[in-house]
Amino acid sequence: MIVDTVQEQTQNLVQELRRGVIVIAVLSQLHEEQYGYSLMKKLEEQGLQVDQGTLYPLLRRLEEQTLLKSDWRVETTRPRRYYALSDFGEKVLKEVTVEWSRIKQTVDQLLSKTKENKNEMD
Repeated sequence: MIVDTVQEQTQNLVQELRRGVIVIAVLSQLHEEQYGYSLMKKLEEQGLQVDQGTLYPLLRRLEEQTLLKSDWRVETTRPRRYYALSDFGEKVLKEVTVEWSRIKQTVDQLLSKTKENKNEMD
C-alpha cells in the first residue's frame, strides 16, 4: 500500500471539491452570453482556473441537459459558439444556489466546531 504525502492527498481532495463547484461557477457566469474562452478568462479573473479540457466538455454536457443554450456566430475570422443559461438553467441555478448556501453554512459550522474543539484540547 502506497501512503500519500499530505500534499498529494490535499491536492486530490481539492480536485474533488473543484469538480463539484465548477458546475455552479460556470452556470453563475452565464446570465450573459459567453463563448468558451471568454468564460474561461472570466472565471480565471475571479480566481477559478478551469482548463479547456474540462470546460468545453462541461459546456456540451450542460447544454445536453438543457441547462444552457448556444448558437454559433462568426464575428471575427472564425466562428464561436456562445453559451447562455436557458430558462430551465436559470431555475436550476437558483435551486442549486440555495442548496449550496445550506451546504456551505453547515460545513462552516462543522469546521468551526472542529477548530473550537482542537483549541480546547490545546
